[in-house]
Amino acid sequence: MKIKKPLPPFTMETALEKVQLAEDAWNSRDPQRVALAYTLDSEWRNRTEFINGRQEIINFLTRKWQKERNYKLRKELWGFRENRIAVRFEYEYQNQDNQWFRAYGNELWEFNAQGLMQKRYASINDLAISESERQI
Repeated sequence: MKIKKPLPPFTMETALEKVQLAEDAWNSRDPQRVALAYTLDSEWRNRTEFINGRQEIINFLTRKWQKERNYKLRKELWGFRENRIAVRFEYEYQNQDNQWFRAYGNELWEFNAQGLMQKRYASINDLAISESERQI
């Protein structure tokens, strides 16, 4: 099985590194790259959608970034313990009608011993904004 450093149990330094690596990967908007951080049987809850496994992750992210154009994300470490990390995030995107949105949310992550995320639970809310209100 592939190893994805840093590995649990997390310290402040390694938890911050894991969050930054995730932010960088998601900002690439490359579903294949993002999916490599997850186990083959990873479990997600994203809003009201339940996703299982890397292929479903790739399919989900492909659809997401086709709809959410000009996507830009920031993640912030909120807490960590052993093999778990909590993150606060916000991102901005433009829909197909050129309306801008800012999405706010929280994620709970659980990692296996090889540093791959095996569970991701995300709660997300969207706020319509004008282009002049963009912050990211």
